Amino acid sequence: MAQRNGGDVDGWLETASRRLARTTSRRGFLGRIGAALFGAAALPLLPVARAAAQPSRAPSAPESGDPASCDYWRYCAVDGFLSACCGGTHTSCPPGTQMSTVTWIGTCRNPVDGKDYLISYNDCCGSTYCGRCFCNRNEDDRPVYQPGKANDINWCMGTPTTAYSSTVALVLGVATDGK
Repeated sequence: MAQRNGGDVDGWLETASRRLARTTSRRGFLGRIGAALFGAAALPLLPVARAAAQPSRAPSAPESGDPASCDYWRYCAVDGFLSACCGGTHTSCPPGTQMSTVTWIGTCRNPVDGKDYLISYNDCCGSTYCGRCFCNRNEDDRPVYQPGKANDINWCMGTPTTAYSSTVALVLGVATDGK
């Protein structure tokens, strides 16, 4: 009986192999294999947020002002509802939401120490929008053809839901002039 079952598998494989050989050419088969290998090699080049997998090493910046106010120094390029007014803080999302992994970046001057800081604006996603403390400051905003510097995009694309709730402002580091 075991022999018969093995023969059934052999027969099925033979039939499937012959059908595949009749319906495909060698060039087409090799082309598909080449495309699959090229696609697999190009996969690490896709634009993904690799910072989410790394431990946070954000510097501390001297703080002053009210994180629930649009005039707070970190919000120079924000466009959305402030997480600090929606149950979260200026650095953490409200309960029931999760922080987006794709962000836009701004450079804001801290009035306490006079330094410019790189700020990452992460949307909080997962529930309906908050509706409180809307802030739209477009200092140094760029047109949408530079999406990494534009704040008019729903950045919840990398999360299980695209429902926008609010926005947080995380300090990434001190801005340098590149010299």
